[in-house]
Amino acid sequence: MSSLKVVPVVKLGTLVGEGPVWEESQQTLLFVDIIGQKIHRWSPVTNHIESMDAGDTVGFAVPRRTGGYVAGVGRSIVAVDWTTQTTTSLVEVDEDKPNNRLNDGKVDPIGRLLAGTMGKELRPAEVMKKQGSLFSVIADLTVTKHLNQHSLCLSYSQVDISNGMDWSLDMKTFFYIDSLSLTIDAFDYDTNTGQLGNRRVVYSMEEGEGLPDGMTVDANGGLWVACYNGGRVINIDPFTDSLSTCDEDYFLLFRWSRLFGPLCDISQSGPRPLRHQTAAAGWTHLQGEWNRGQGSSIKFILGLIDNLNQSKHRSAVHCKNH
Repeated sequence: MSSLKVVPVVKLGTLVGEGPVWEESQQTLLFVDIIGQKIHRWSPVTNHIESMDAGDTVGFAVPRRTGGYVAGVGRSIVAVDWTTQTTTSLVEVDEDKPNNRLNDGKVDPIGRLLAGTMGKELRPAEVMKKQGSLFSVIADLTVTKHLNQHSLCLSYSQVDISNGMDWSLDMKTFFYIDSLSLTIDAFDYDTNTGQLGNRRVVYSMEEGEGLPDGMTVDANGGLWVACYNGGRVINIDPFTDSLSTCDEDYFLLFRWSRLFGPLCDISQSGPRPLRHQTAAAGWTHLQGEWNRGQGSSIKFILGLIDNLNQSKHRSAVHCKNH
């Protein structure tokens, strides 16, 4: 990976920096600080960062078609009004598990929100097991639980840390990470109904390689997965179960980011642009990992500057207020 160039683009000491999303309409980068309970918005034009308090742990924030954002705060899906710096609860999940919190969330091609939960974190990456779930929320705020420990099908029932997710280029496959399983899984996905089926493993990690965490899909259909406590980002071909990119240079990036806490722009002129959230200055984002040491964030921005795919089919969630 000698062609990679690492440049800090957002120098902000977050406790647990997560979930970068590029807002095409606003030309800003949205991201959250889970434990810091903040939503941040950065403009590469002005290099200014705006922030607001979420009032609880915040796992994700995504743009909303009607304006503002939808975020996962505590166990609630909330509407965020950036102008007034206020949130309004839309729906709550895992009502029977008060210690749970929402973690990663993304929006499918038709505006359906998918979001996962996890149990109480005893220390970094050590949680109360089998407490998490995966939900979908549609515009009328109907909530569907897809994965949880009460499922009749055992292969669908194990959720420890619901984490990275994304869709294949044809939208027929949903990729999903439950971090402690050490696997990247795939489901058949019906965009009309949001139903999942035919779960299978597309890649398995070994003990000691870190935990799979954030994930995105590039314009060639490859998976980019950030590895918590592994100091690397891996590129997986989900159709051949092969690891096509893995380099110790990422460990240097991990260590550097852990010490100084920026979001990073990793630029290369390779042929693998990320496709879903496209940035203005020729770079796109890949969710990376975090480490709590000294207020650090090791969330990465992966810049792949050639042949950018301008797809915006799932840039906003469609949720109505009550």
